[in-house]
Amino acid sequence: MNSIDLKIIIPVYNEEGSISSVIEDWTDTLNSLDIDFIICTFNDGSKDQTLRILNDLVKINSRLQVFDKPNSGHGPTILKGYKENMDAEWLFQVDSDNELRAYEFEKFWKTRNNYDFLIGNRIQRNSPLPRVITTTISRLVVGFFYGNKVKDVNAPFRLMRTSKFFDEVMKIPDATFAPNLIVSGIANKKRLRIKQFDVKHHDRETGEVSIKKWKLLKAAFKSLFQTIVFRFR
Repeated sequence: MNSIDLKIIIPVYNEEGSISSVIEDWTDTLNSLDIDFIICTFNDGSKDQTLRILNDLVKINSRLQVFDKPNSGHGPTILKGYKENMDAEWLFQVDSDNELRAYEFEKFWKTRNNYDFLIGNRIQRNSPLPRVITTTISRLVVGFFYGNKVKDVNAPFRLMRTSKFFDEVMKIPDATFAPNLIVSGIANKKRLRIKQFDVKHHDRETGEVSIKKWKLLKAAFKSLFQTIVFRFR
């Protein structure tokens, strides 16, 4: 039996300018939906005041948990969050940059009973050329090796029924650069019931991206190689 309805996994790195409003927004939204939930934030070795802010918030927010860890990168942090919180009936992952907003979540939650994997398709997204290229290649690779039902394969706005993903997720290597590509692939490969919703992408207002410009392409090829290897493990 699952001990709680929903756990939100939020990786956090140097988001002192937005993290308070992000946590408040998600807490208010989930409370309004009458969900038994926990927000699990994983501070990935932030160098600014992010951890201090989170530690202050946890004192006044009973739904918030804060985990501090050495910096290992966005993907490994997400995967750690998944593996350590499979006791919930549902897992939801979202980033801490406030580019995807909590108000979009209601349609996911109210539709969940008919599906195993619900994922956002980011629209109105103004991305630099390297990110557009990596997004396109990621979709093609996942589509070719796993199946092509999921459109935005790396979208950080995804609701997963844990019982359908547990065995496979626990096998993903901890250092995987982009585990969400593999998770999307798992949903395709296992022919799970998938639902996709358009979600509005908002431009980043604070902080900065951790991987910039053409360095992103190098990281993308690494993640794609890992995604292919996992398919034939």
